[in-house]
Amino acid sequence: MPLQNRVQPDGEIIAHPARGGFMGNRGILHDEGGLHPKRRWAHQNWVCCVLSFKGRQRRLMAPRHYTELFFFDEAVAFAAGHRPCAECRSADYRLFRACCDVPGPAAALDRQLHAERAVPRVFQQRRHAEVEARDLPTGSFILDHEGRCGVLFGDAFYPYAPSGYGSAKPRPCGHVTLLTPPSSVAAFRAGYRPQIALKDSVD
Repeated sequence: MPLQNRVQPDGEIIAHPARGGFMGNRGILHDEGGLHPKRRWAHQNWVCCVLSFKGRQRRLMAPRHYTELFFFDEAVAFAAGHRPCAECRSADYRLFRACCDVPGPAAALDRQLHAERAVPRVFQQRRHAEVEARDLPTGSFILDHEGRCGVLFGDAFYPYAPSGYGSAKPRPCGHVTLLTPPSSVAAFRAGYRPQIALKDSVD
């Protein structure tokens, strides 16, 4: 049975059998019974990591260790509020910081992202409504006019499902609801290109 550790762009954490493309960390979110029913973060340092680094091996959801979270691709990780890890993805982290308009140390970036991604005390995703779709760069996750969650890629909108992306639709016109934190969107606009697994798309 799959563990409840697959993070969705809309903030939900589900159990799903498909393998993720990246791993993430928000601290200890589980106990002996599995994922805590309400807790969704333990600190503000939400990182997005590679699946393999220096041969390290981990037992998933081990007691008193951080909860390993997984994302379909990097665009999903950004939508959920994560940023590149400074250790296992040091080059991506440096590029993201260079493209992101948030000065200061990593802690300052994490505070900014947390304010943009999370509703305090209720552990819910903060969403940004009334954003003009035509102004959003590739890699931005949105809810379209029909409430479908998906990623923007050029002039197309790809609806998202836990197992991959659906067929391309025209980019929506007018205002949409933005899921990706605005600071990450600003980094995309300035040249950071998040990995989007469109080759694994499904109909």
